[in-house]
Amino acid sequence: MCLICNSTVALVKSENLKRHYLKEHREFEETFPHDSELRKKEITRLKKSYETSSKIFVKSMTQQQIATECSLRVAWVLGKHKKPFSDAEIIKECLTEVMGAMFEGKEKEEMTAKINQIPLSDATATRRTEILAGDLSKLLCDGIKNAECISLAVDESTDTTDNAQLLVFVRYYDEEKGEFIEDVLSLANLSGQTRGEDIYKTISEMLNEKGIDLKKVVSIATDGAPAMLGREKGLVPRLRDHHPGLISYHCIIHQSVLCASLGEVYSEIMTTMMKLINFLGASSALQHRLLRTFLTEVDAAFDDLLMHNNVRWLSKGRVLERFWAIREELQVFLSQQNSAKAKQFLEFLQNAGKMEAVACLADITSHLNDLNLKLQGKKNTVCELMSEVRAFQRKLELFKSDIQEELLHFPKLLELTKGEGDHQCHLEFLEKLIANFKTRFDGFILGKQVLLFIENPFLIRNVSVFSAEAKQVFPWARAASLQTELIDPQESVALKEAQCDAITFWSKLVIPSKFPLLHKMACHILTMFGSTYSCESAFSTMNIVKNKYSSRLTNEHLDQCLRLAITPFVPKFKVLASTPRAQFSH
Repeated sequence: MCLICNSTVALVKSENLKRHYLKEHREFEETFPHDSELRKKEITRLKKSYETSSKIFVKSMTQQQIATECSLRVAWVLGKHKKPFSDAEIIKECLTEVMGAMFEGKEKEEMTAKINQIPLSDATATRRTEILAGDLSKLLCDGIKNAECISLAVDESTDTTDNAQLLVFVRYYDEEKGEFIEDVLSLANLSGQTRGEDIYKTISEMLNEKGIDLKKVVSIATDGAPAMLGREKGLVPRLRDHHPGLISYHCIIHQSVLCASLGEVYSEIMTTMMKLINFLGASSALQHRLLRTFLTEVDAAFDDLLMHNNVRWLSKGRVLERFWAIREELQVFLSQQNSAKAKQFLEFLQNAGKMEAVACLADITSHLNDLNLKLQGKKNTVCELMSEVRAFQRKLELFKSDIQEELLHFPKLLELTKGEGDHQCHLEFLEKLIANFKTRFDGFILGKQVLLFIENPFLIRNVSVFSAEAKQVFPWARAASLQTELIDPQESVALKEAQCDAITFWSKLVIPSKFPLLHKMACHILTMFGSTYSCESAFSTMNIVKNKYSSRLTNEHLDQCLRLAITPFVPKFKVLASTPRAQFSH
């Protein structure tokens, strides 16, 4: 670089440099003669000037990267908390106010200037979200490529704008971290119909786009809809045409809810209950206000009724719980009404037989809600979920005996009947509930010995039965190797004394090189989704985001926002801030 004019030559040769100097700076030679002290001082000054300008340039680039990193971090926090992009400007305003209160004078001006340099417009936050989502997606895809196997959870739902959305979650074992990773693979819009072939086509495109081989997928959990499990045209049969060894099963939570279908008597009671609640809370705004005022005046346990939502898993039990707590106050309120409907519902509340059925239904749904809550949650293994289901099946047998004796597990029924009367109709409902659970869960794809192998391999006594069950699920498993490998850890004192959960035991303590077949099978099972809870939870998040952005949000941006809100990964902010894309976006 020429120190005089800061220009450069295309090719650094002595003749080129000499030509530039003599053509452009002949006067320099005359003003500052060769070997003179004046020339030396001028060259020193030019060098210092060049160094100063270089430092300023580097400093400005560093400040720009810091501002970009701050902008990325703000977009990350907004995404994690499902906040609109436009809130970024509010954050800047808050920071400015805080700096104004914390600092004074020159410091205040410097801090305020730095904050003002951070680009936080909604358009910038949108671009930052794209960059972050792209990085998170790359981290996920890299993890999947390095994983030996993966499992999928697939569910379809309609959002608040009546668009059919297909959500796919993935779970895999990360050997480097020694942990199981669960994240959203992709969100896709199903334009038009939602048939099995439409879902299959979308998932196939999704896997191809991510570079995932279908043969790598161990299992797939669905909501059990015909479009998912239909014999000929469902998603699963189509996938099995290309991957015959694919394990498929119906979401355990969905199945437990289906087991609790009401019989004819209880369906009629529940229908009347819903009509009563709708009459009091939804038929008239005036009546609803009067009811709430009345409940407050009489100091009732609750000041309002809950509305039933059939989509919500816990809704039925909570509605009944609330109703039972204020039933006496409702009876008084209805007695003060003059309408024919009010008198009809008052007769329902005064009917001892009907109220006994409501009490029993409230008690049973309370137990079912307890089970449902235990089954909910992310990163629950299929073994843990099946363990809860098996425990509840035993509890049902206990409830069956108790309803004929002391009613210890039916507090509302005991409160109403004082332990007297014949509860045969309630007994029949419990027997039907027991039969439903037996039908749906006794033939679960993973046998009891295989589930016990994950939870506590030291309790397996008959290795032959275990290897036979394992062979049915995983045809690649060699029975002889399974049997001999299982005996070794059973005799290990160190492994026996380890106090940890199943995931930690198989990922941290069991050495793959020493027990290759056992470790591989454990990873396959622990990778499986026990339910589609992650999808259901993500749909709720999706609707929250969708409502905040209204129709302005494209499906691509919706997928990006969802990824930021759910992902277990953390972006590399400093690396992203220095990328050309981030700088260009800045």
